[in-house]
Amino acid sequence: MSRFGVPFRSMVVTGGFKQRTQLENLEEGVDVLIATPGRFMYLIKEGFVEQTNLRSVVLDEVDILCKDEDFETALQSLINSSPVSTQYLFVTATLPVDIYNKLVEIFPDCEVIMGPGMHRTSPGLEEVLVDCSGEDGAEKTSESAFENKKSALIQIVEETTVPKTIIFCNRIETCRKVENALKRLDRKGARVRVLPFHAAVAQETRLANMKEFTTSQPRDGSLFLVCTDRASRGIDFAGVDHVVLFDFPRDPSEYVRRVGRTARGAGGRGKAFVFAVGKQVSLARKIMERNQKGHPLHDVPAAYELMS
Repeated sequence: MSRFGVPFRSMVVTGGFKQRTQLENLEEGVDVLIATPGRFMYLIKEGFVEQTNLRSVVLDEVDILCKDEDFETALQSLINSSPVSTQYLFVTATLPVDIYNKLVEIFPDCEVIMGPGMHRTSPGLEEVLVDCSGEDGAEKTSESAFENKKSALIQIVEETTVPKTIIFCNRIETCRKVENALKRLDRKGARVRVLPFHAAVAQETRLANMKEFTTSQPRDGSLFLVCTDRASRGIDFAGVDHVVLFDFPRDPSEYVRRVGRTARGAGGRGKAFVFAVGKQVSLARKIMERNQKGHPLHDVPAAYELMS
């Protein structure tokens, strides 16, 4: 926006980049500061950021922030050191009741604005449940579950060629195994390009992989972004054909966010393959039934029900 003439100066401060450069830029003064919570609180503690003229604070993905035990202390510190006139905006695509109650307790006079898509999946999304439990009587272990899911993934990859697929795993170790399985399908990388995106990958590589995934338009091959939930939040993917939930998500909010990486925008369409094992199968069916009926995946704040 500033490049096109809007008179303000902005900058980003996060971990993983040279701190000295960030501090030098801060000294010149900024109007808009975009920061991760940890780096921002460090800058406040060390006196590098003045808050006397702070007008507004926008906290994105606030439901995840509130799950961090240190965040409430950091938020209270921010409130105490900022002018009483500072406005706070809490932004999130999913808002569980317990998070809502916590925010209202801190800010009892806050105004709630919610859209109709809260906790709901896109109408253009097709969900496919893949039961990876294995045959009855077969030994059930984490290793056998992985092998069943790996076989299901390879079958999907070989049967349907699409330009862009995101594969979600719960753990970095599983990401690594999935990456290796996909690379063995096409060792030369001519038609299968695997792009890891998780904390075990160097930041420069993550940024390069994300850039390739978001900007490339493969004609003959397929791109596979293999990731943890790091990629389910705050990144807008355009043109993602498939999402594969290799591991079943830990809570309904994360389910919404993962499958929401496809079928985005007005008229957007996409397919989500949900791998489930054992008791996860019946839970996945219940989630999909709620989605088909247009119901939110779990309880939403009473304020939303009133607005509905």
